Amino acid sequence: MGMTIWLLALVLLASLAALGLRQGAIRVAFSMVGIFMGVLLAVPLGKLVKPLLLLFGLKNPVLVATVAPLIGFLIVSALFKVAAFAAHQKVDVHFKYRAGDLRLALWERVHHRLGLVLGLFNGALYFILVSWVIYGLSYWTYQTATTDSEPTTLRVLNRLGQDLHHSGFSRVDRAIDPLPESYYDTADVAGLIYNNSLLEARLSRYPAFLGLAERPEFQDIASDTQFTEMRQKREPIMNLLSYPKTKAILDNSDLMKTIAATVIPDLKDLRIFLETGRSPKYDGEKILGRWQFDLAHTMMLLRRSKPNLPSTEMQKLRRGITAIFSKAIVVATADHQAFLKNVPRSMIAGGAAAADAQTIQGEWKGADGKYLFAVPGGKDLIANIENDHLTVTGEGLEVAFSRED
Repeated sequence: MGMTIWLLALVLLASLAALGLRQGAIRVAFSMVGIFMGVLLAVPLGKLVKPLLLLFGLKNPVLVATVAPLIGFLIVSALFKVAAFAAHQKVDVHFKYRAGDLRLALWERVHHRLGLVLGLFNGALYFILVSWVIYGLSYWTYQTATTDSEPTTLRVLNRLGQDLHHSGFSRVDRAIDPLPESYYDTADVAGLIYNNSLLEARLSRYPAFLGLAERPEFQDIASDTQFTEMRQKREPIMNLLSYPKTKAILDNSDLMKTIAATVIPDLKDLRIFLETGRSPKYDGEKILGRWQFDLAHTMMLLRRSKPNLPSTEMQKLRRGITAIFSKAIVVATADHQAFLKNVPRSMIAGGAAAADAQTIQGEWKGADGKYLFAVPGGKDLIANIENDHLTVTGEGLEVAFSRED
């Protein structure tokens, strides 16, 4: 196991040693310093490079996060190689034209042999850096791998990543890894969702995502039957990312910033929620979630408030309430937004026709099962939660909702 990664190490060590023997100690020494400085400056320079990558059309956040520091490293390394060439030229001129033949012969002997030794060190350093890049990229691609239908480059990358893990060298890469833990937590969550398409429904119910799920971009892709079929067939991840509606989301930098600001702080809690259906962070706030109209509980509340109402009248009210509220949904998000969907305006303002169903967006406030919905252009609605039922009272009518499973 791990044969390909050690073959890569052998190739790098042999090629850099041969290059060191040819170039000599000065240029190889400069290159070594350039490697160290490139590693130190890669992330700061990467932040400067990132806007340029976005400008040239590279929108994928994973690739941007990986490619930007790599370009920063290459810039620093190139500058040191230019300086190395200039220094080598000066020393070479000195020994060729001023030091004499004996000193020139001795210098070339030491210069090239020392270059070989330093080249081996450079090969080792480059192997560590290359293996780190493999580790960081394959951590994502391996978890979303499907079959041999993947492009050859991805299959090779996944094989190298797998061999890196089996060889044990991945521990070295993790020890020097500057990437934040959220990078790997995000990959774990992405792999979990990709390999379990049924978790998408649970993902949409995660309290922190309820507001995002109401955005038109996500509403549109959620109702796209072609995309749903692609997910159910476990199409290669690159096909999903290149799908027009997915690409539109990835290319929307403002939306991606909003997603990152929402996702990154809650990655560990999100993974627990996907695996268990429970959120240690948000379960204490009862109102958070998506609530669907509950006819049976609504009629029970109506009977309790009007015990003497004749059954014929009760049946008429039942039909009327069903016609008005059958598609009603209440969504309460973690940022205190409240969406009352498919409810009549008369619920908060009165006087509207029964067919006047619409979505009303407002805010919720309160705690411990007792809440108020503040909606624009209308009265505040009283909301209470008891026995996992949400009761919303407006214009004298109590309407019950049950939490969406």
